[in-house]
Amino acid sequence: MAPPTHPRPARDSELSIRPGVTVPRHELTYRASRSGGPGGQHVNTSSTRVELTWSLATTRALSAELKARATTKLATRLDGDGVLRLVSDRTRSQAQNKEDVTARFVEVLRAALTLPKVRRATKVSKGVKARRLDDKRRHSAKKADRRRGGADG
Repeated sequence: MAPPTHPRPARDSELSIRPGVTVPRHELTYRASRSGGPGGQHVNTSSTRVELTWSLATTRALSAELKARATTKLATRLDGDGVLRLVSDRTRSQAQNKEDVTARFVEVLRAALTLPKVRRATKVSKGVKARRLDDKRRHSAKKADRRRGGADG
């Protein structure tokens, strides 16, 4: 008798990008094709290159605010229809390339959704200003001494 099969947990069907943001795996489309480059006889017969596509324009995984941020950050990577396309052909295994391109997708999207650090203006201290001006005075005096001939001259 075969062991009972258990349905996969729901979290396996989603990719966690950051807390509160997950992308359902059914939104990702994978396509295998032949990898280019050298590799001998094997390379011409195996479809190990994996291409991942994900439509940012039609996704329901992101709020309007996050979608706008991702669109701006990923502008150079998106095509005219708002589709992100990533490719992996690092290994000779289609399964490993699929894992690799999925991990890269998570990294790319995570980086696109991070908020830039807020810059807080700081004030230059009085001591730093005084030292800088004192150094300028000393440097100016040294140059002036050279013009006058200095102590030797």
